[in-house]
Amino acid sequence: MSIRKHIPNIFTSLNILSGSIAIVFAFEGLFHITAIFIGIAALCDFADGMFARLLKAYSDIGKELDSLADMLSFGFTPAVVLFKLLQQTEGSLSLVVADINVLPFAAFLITIFSALRLAIFNTDSRQSEQFIGLPTPANALFFVAIPFALHYGAESSFWHPLFAYITQDPYTLLGLTIVFSYLLVAEVPLFSLKLKNIRWAENSIRYVFLGFSVILLIFFGWYALSLIIILYIILSLAQYTGRGNKNRLSDKN
Repeated sequence: MSIRKHIPNIFTSLNILSGSIAIVFAFEGLFHITAIFIGIAALCDFADGMFARLLKAYSDIGKELDSLADMLSFGFTPAVVLFKLLQQTEGSLSLVVADINVLPFAAFLITIFSALRLAIFNTDSRQSEQFIGLPTPANALFFVAIPFALHYGAESSFWHPLFAYITQDPYTLLGLTIVFSYLLVAEVPLFSLKLKNIRWAENSIRYVFLGFSVILLIFFGWYALSLIIILYIILSLAQYTGRGNKNRLSDKN
């Protein structure tokens, strides 16, 4: 039996392992370590797809395993981080039922909509070359990168007070939960970073994104990680809007 066809699943399993470890540290409130393991999970998620394409090692089991891994690492973990952050803001905003503040449980909207996102992805033939809705790894990286930047980033940074405010304000945390839950299932195309060739005409949006991402990392360090996800969303929306305007002009002509 050739081990080649199992190589993608090995990376998917490492994704599951990294996500499991990330969840343990998230419940302990060690969000900076959580972010490191989510980063490892994201690399493993990228590697399993890459090796599946290179080795032509596709399988139904691999597809299902990949979705389960993503659900754990990128659907449950960011929700746990949000849950713990909301618990830390207890007192400034609460909804008490039977002496329990149930408001932090709103964080698990991220888990629900991540599950919906993955189910849609697995049954949607439109997403072979682009995404419809925010990919779960990007969503998870946005949330875990905020406390990660606060831990490792320079306190003198322009962004430090804003990031600190986000983690301490329950209204902002709940607002982000709702917005990103919607983005996970929104009927909005977001570009994929996969390159079929290196021609500018077919990859201009990807090159612009990568270029600005490097600039953000140079100037803002770790704070740039969450900003890069925002940049990805903005560029995708701009591309989507631009295509819509072109189509409307074509219809008029």
